[in-house]
Amino acid sequence: MIVRIMGEGQVELADSHLAELNKLDDELLAEMERGDAEGFRRTLGALLEAVRRLGAPLPDDALEPSELILPGPDASLDEVKALLRDDGLIPG
Repeated sequence: MIVRIMGEGQVELADSHLAELNKLDDELLAEMERGDAEGFRRTLGALLEAVRRLGAPLPDDALEPSELILPGPDASLDEVKALLRDDGLIPG
């Protein structure tokens, strides 16, 4: 699957990593619901770091359709809320 991190570029990520990412996504969603800004910032950073670590960056000139779009590391709580689906940022 192709994942875009806003402001950074695209990463190719194996579907087998979705379970690990979903755990972080669930944590992020819970922190947002509680209004835990510090936890939100920490977990968003961990989610993006996991995508970078587990995925392979695509070349800057590659323009593949992104199956997932994640906010950049400096995104605000409100910006992330605008990207949420019923099950968080990551489906499943």
